[in-house]
Amino acid sequence: MPNNDEQQLPLFDLELSPSKEQPTTENVVDREDAAPIKESRYSKYIVYVDESGDHGMQTIDPNYPLFVLALCVFHKRHYSEKVVSALEKFKFNHFGHDQVVLHENEIRKEKGEFNIFRSKEEKFAFMDELTQIIERSNFILISCVIDKRQLKGHADANANPYHIALGFCLETLFEFLQEKGQEKKQTHVVVECRGRKEDNELELEFRRICDGANRLSRQLPLDVRFSDKKAMSSGLQLADLVARPIGLSVFKPEQENRAFDVLKRKFYCEGGRDAVGSDYEGYGLKIFPSPDSEKPR
Repeated sequence: MPNNDEQQLPLFDLELSPSKEQPTTENVVDREDAAPIKESRYSKYIVYVDESGDHGMQTIDPNYPLFVLALCVFHKRHYSEKVVSALEKFKFNHFGHDQVVLHENEIRKEKGEFNIFRSKEEKFAFMDELTQIIERSNFILISCVIDKRQLKGHADANANPYHIALGFCLETLFEFLQEKGQEKKQTHVVVECRGRKEDNELELEFRRICDGANRLSRQLPLDVRFSDKKAMSSGLQLADLVARPIGLSVFKPEQENRAFDVLKRKFYCEGGRDAVGSDYEGYGLKIFPSPDSEKPR
């Protein structure tokens, strides 16, 4: 994926390049009336999480027997300067205001705010424009698809599908942060509130994984943040839009899936920038249980 770090404007004043107007760090430290600039303890990335399907194992929907967890990892500068503004403009163009939350299920079923299409062509144009925004937005995609049908007879049949998927995704997220030299800084992971009981269980599992109960056997500097469903979070809305296409690519691989064709180039992959769009299975995308019944890598 293209490197936007040098192409974007700085997110904070402290990131400005040295110039006559902006003294260098050395000059600032030498001045008696100025304090030295401190390096941020937070990473350059922000993560938004959403899911598709039901993580319960009591009943399995034959029409969609999967649970999908999707993490969208954004560089904060690109997210704040490009992604948020693109979604806001999209809303103004189609609704006249920005007080609408883009939700895949409601768009697909034309419910609520999305009962606006006068024809199939109009809905297609709406979806096409939204897909283009996703395509132009630079983010890294990390996802795990749990096939609940296969999990039934697996050694981990009694495990919570959400927890299985979360473990894989957080381990892979940490590997990405290592690659970017951000593994010693705190990265926030934003999830949508689902209910007090569910949120408490998720937070406990999240912290258990980060405290060392992971494949890497090390502490992960990640912090979970819960966001209200009514929050106008652009990142959470994008995560909501990508989760189901990922699931459908696994459940119905023969079905046309333009959204997933775009998402292929977003997945974290083995070969880095030179291999975008390939070598992502088992890395940015894990299907569990796998045919050989391995645990997530």
